[in-house]
Amino acid sequence: MYVCICNAITDKQIRQAAEAGVQDLWALQKDLGVATSCGACKETAADILSEYRKLKSANAESAQPRIYRPAVA
Repeated sequence: MYVCICNAITDKQIRQAAEAGVQDLWALQKDLGVATSCGACKETAADILSEYRKLKSANAESAQPRIYRPAVA
């Protein structure tokens, strides 16, 4: 889906930038040019970036090994 019509930036490109290490909207603007023209996509782009980071964080936490300890009798 196109997020930034002015610069033809898609949600996939935003997620790829996040995967590459983009942490905030400023870096996203610098790397992709999103929200640098009319600015109507600024909030949507920031939301996609935020959602991606939360999902990535949740996946990282669930990937941690669990240590099971036997019950003490």
